[in-house]
Amino acid sequence: MSLYSRSIVATGHHLVSKAAATVLEGGGNAFDAAVAAGFAGAVVEPCLTSLGGGGFLLARTSGKHRPLQEIFFDFFVDTPGRGLCEIPEPHFFPVTVAFGGSDQDFNIGLGSVAVPGILKGLLHVHDRLGYMDLRDVLQPALHLAKGHVLNDFQSVFMQLLYPILTLSETGKRLYEPEGTYLTEGDTLLNAELAGFLEQVGEDQGRSFYEGDIAQAIVRDMREGEGLLTLKDLAAYKVIERKPLQVGYGKHTLLTSPPPSFGGTLIALSLALHQQVEEKYPFGSSHYLLQTTAIMQEVERLREQGWITAHKLEQLMDSAQLEQAARSVRLFSRGTTHVSIADRDGNVASMTCSNGEGSGYFAPGTGIMLNNMMGEDDLHPDGFHAAPPGERVGSMMSPSLLLDAEGAVKLVMGSGGSKRIRTAITQVLTQIVDHEREVQQAVEAPRLYWDGELLQVEPGFAADVIDAVGKQVKVNCWKEQSVYFGGVHTVVPGKTGVGDPRRGGVAIVVEK
Repeated sequence: MSLYSRSIVATGHHLVSKAAATVLEGGGNAFDAAVAAGFAGAVVEPCLTSLGGGGFLLARTSGKHRPLQEIFFDFFVDTPGRGLCEIPEPHFFPVTVAFGGSDQDFNIGLGSVAVPGILKGLLHVHDRLGYMDLRDVLQPALHLAKGHVLNDFQSVFMQLLYPILTLSETGKRLYEPEGTYLTEGDTLLNAELAGFLEQVGEDQGRSFYEGDIAQAIVRDMREGEGLLTLKDLAAYKVIERKPLQVGYGKHTLLTSPPPSFGGTLIALSLALHQQVEEKYPFGSSHYLLQTTAIMQEVERLREQGWITAHKLEQLMDSAQLEQAARSVRLFSRGTTHVSIADRDGNVASMTCSNGEGSGYFAPGTGIMLNNMMGEDDLHPDGFHAAPPGERVGSMMSPSLLLDAEGAVKLVMGSGGSKRIRTAITQVLTQIVDHEREVQQAVEAPRLYWDGELLQVEPGFAADVIDAVGKQVKVNCWKEQSVYFGGVHTVVPGKTGVGDPRRGGVAIVVEK
């Protein structure tokens, strides 16, 4: 007998949610559905994710068909350059993306490409925990690659990333057919990706990492001043890790462990929230100021290097945490996420990213490779400073919240580059500390301290903003934005909420 009467999925695109729901209706489990969503997202959310990017999946099995396990699948990117005798000056240059209320610089080009992991990661998770035949899991994505209609959110993303999507001739053919850039209501057809997905069903991705496609990628890299090598692709491995566990009152948060640093920063934020005794009403000026102060303190500690699991453990047991909390009291990116819970109690929280994309497409695949070597927040020691083969850190933090009895209360995560940790923390604290409903918490206005300005979504009272503006510089946005993340959240057996900032859609499967 199943634990729940329904399965639930929440993602950033109705076609991705539908792909996952189709697999759940067909008898697949949460992990089959997550893999189907991962492939479908790579088709219909090309500005946010790609089979040429990197990601994480946090899995918790129910114990019904296999022993209860908690596994953090790390299929994020590696630093490229294995086997290069001499590292060339990479093809690497900046572009500015204007979000409307704030601009952010990213670096693209062949030299921005890190060793991709999503393709191998999705296949690994399916092989490890899935039930359905791979061809059935791939079918929704294959159907979508043969043509689907662009929605308004993807059209907005495409406008933001126009210089990247159309950098190459492949990109121009795909997104600017007959000289006209695609927009909402147009049909996006990626025939090369459809052909590649059919091949994946046969060869399990071997051509991409070891065969003809790998050879073609590396040839382009040599000729175009990229750093990716055959040794990089052949050596790539999915790593199974133990999730980072963080106590939060009577709850336990499972989130991303090192070398990802998003989880440790969320842990630090939650620790400060617990240390601060005053709990102000959501939306009040004191709430905004306290939340801002915690963001500033986390950023200060991050700059001091308190982001490794070992240092975080030291900080939790030190007087410095109390001092950090006192300072709070005194003050009075492209990424997409999937949350799934099936009827049997299996849950999957998966976050995937292509950065903003490098502008380079793997020949014959319709797949744009990532620009993770050009994301400044992933390289605190400087671009291209890490040795080849090292797993790159990430802000992505797919998470599970367990209640006092150890049952899964929330399946959650977010896209949003540097705003991932603050988006997750704000939703989580509203639900736990302020006892707000999940939909209220996800849809509530958010804040982000960018180092100079407090970025604030609309929805807070004018007098509150005026009071906060006397303490810090405030930039008020005219509308809620993808800039502030997309926290797609599922309550197993009950409900799901897709974040409207990123076109989020939740689907309940009653069967």
